[in-house]
Amino acid sequence: MTDRKPCKVCNFSRQRSYGLVVPSLSELKIKGCEFLGFTPSDTVKVVLEDDGTIVEDEAYFLCLPLNTKFMLLHDKETWSPVRRIDGGTAWMARDSVLLETDTVDTSSAVAPWWDLAQQLKQDLASIILMSEADLQTLVDVPCPELASALGFQEKKAMDLQETLQRVLDRREEERQSKELLQLYLQAVEKEDRQQEEPSQLSQGGVGDVDMPDGMEVDSASGFMSRTLMVLKGKTSPETRLSTEDLQMVMTRGMEAMEQVLGWDRARTSALLHACEAELTRRLQQIQAVQSIRSITQPDSSQQSSEKSAEEREQIPTEGPSN
Repeated sequence: MTDRKPCKVCNFSRQRSYGLVVPSLSELKIKGCEFLGFTPSDTVKVVLEDDGTIVEDEAYFLCLPLNTKFMLLHDKETWSPVRRIDGGTAWMARDSVLLETDTVDTSSAVAPWWDLAQQLKQDLASIILMSEADLQTLVDVPCPELASALGFQEKKAMDLQETLQRVLDRREEERQSKELLQLYLQAVEKEDRQQEEPSQLSQGGVGDVDMPDGMEVDSASGFMSRTLMVLKGKTSPETRLSTEDLQMVMTRGMEAMEQVLGWDRARTSALLHACEAELTRRLQQIQAVQSIRSITQPDSSQQSSEKSAEEREQIPTEGPSN
């Protein structure tokens, strides 16, 4: 049976927000409509409140962190970001007015890595869902600060950062393997063309171009500029994106991604298949980690009690000496 998970739900204006505990995405829609006062016949769409990502896949919903906030939208409603109103005088007062009733404005007091650290504190398996940029951010955090944020000892925080670095190295090795395979296939294709048309020179492929990361959202596509750079300019882009970005690519579909990337259908289809495979792989890893965790926890306590019982039985009983 699927575990119930706590989450939050709000309406389009963010003026009404409720906490729920639901086992599935469909149950979230039902209970969310009840709390927000929607009629049962209303058709609603579930999106992430912070960035508007559409949530339709049940497995993706189950892999989201606890207390994730969702927004329920009617057919004609669209997601928009939270707008901050401070009149340009935020430096004169500590309180800033937000068009949201249940969030606390921490402004620049919280470092960018803090939210990532809190995700790890809730569930270490969220490492699998993070992008390479997020992983590198956590690796670069000073160990004492990360230990304080997680409530760990410095030795444990150091071990965690080493694990994050190994995850980055593994993804890099997988990408290099794919690049080598692509180069081999390109060389074979080039040789075949030269044999068929000796007079026609083949043109080389475009190599990787390192582009700076950007957090700006492209108004036409809805993607962050960094995500578009990865999709267009990197080989094996699916290994570099976060799970949210992969889900967004899959949600957009074939025709929308063709327009966003300016590619033909065959190339776009290959990208979508690669993103789907990577997303499935990460979800399987999450499920495997959760399964191992659920098995090992009761087993360890049972083995400990059995070992104690065996030790008590093996203690010799001393009798009177003759």
